[in-house]
Amino acid sequence: MIIDLRGKVAIVTGAGRGIGRHIAMTLAQEGVITIGTDIRAELLEELGQTFAEQKLSGAQFVCDVRNSKQIAEVVEEVRSRFGRIDILVNNAGVASGGIVEELKEEIWDANMDINLKGTFLMSQAVAPIMRAQQSGRILNAASFAAIVPSYGGAAYSSSKAAVKQFTRVLAGELGPYNVTVNCYSPGMIPTEMNHFAEQTEERQNRLLDTLTLRRWGNKEDVANLICFLASDLASYITGTMIDVSGGKLATQIPSIAYEAAARRESLKS
Repeated sequence: MIIDLRGKVAIVTGAGRGIGRHIAMTLAQEGVITIGTDIRAELLEELGQTFAEQKLSGAQFVCDVRNSKQIAEVVEEVRSRFGRIDILVNNAGVASGGIVEELKEEIWDANMDINLKGTFLMSQAVAPIMRAQQSGRILNAASFAAIVPSYGGAAYSSSKAAVKQFTRVLAGELGPYNVTVNCYSPGMIPTEMNHFAEQTEERQNRLLDTLTLRRWGNKEDVANLICFLASDLASYITGTMIDVSGGKLATQIPSIAYEAAARRESLKS
């Protein structure tokens, strides 16, 4: 089987850096006309230069996912220029936090406005186009925090859990029009936002010990899943959340398996 996305039109939010940039680049390299949005013009300019150098198809627009007017303008421009919208990847997000007693209201609002409201507004804007086409894929960034939250992560975890439920509702509403809606939950994938790979060796080992596959994830792991879910091969998958975490907490203490494996190897020698 070959994933064939050539000629599709996609919008990827938060495409200026991190996982979003990699998703945008991967889709474009697969032949998708890829529109990247972000709030930082300089990041989009760099992305545009890379697109030009690699002769990739697409465009870049500054857009704040909290602003319905800006979203409407971008979505209409994409529809007008390219005739359709086949894929929406709601990647834009923030992960600021703090313990509840000390959590600032503006941090709570930022998580809800960008992670959740942004997903809602973008989906609301493209839904009529996909409904009219009788086809489409909406892919929303949740997080492993939507499954098991972290200390100090009330705002982030709440927003991502809400994204999961929003995904299920929207899948139900758009099912009659052959539009699928899914979300994905990255685990420990080092980015500029989470700084996993920049922490102390002791802290890194502590985090890696929670993984069934004891290594950091790669941006490619998420981008490859996006390509699959956006393709015709995933046409019967909707309303679900797929965990991309290397089996984080698949068992209660994953590190036990590594300790047992090390003992077996030592006995051989």
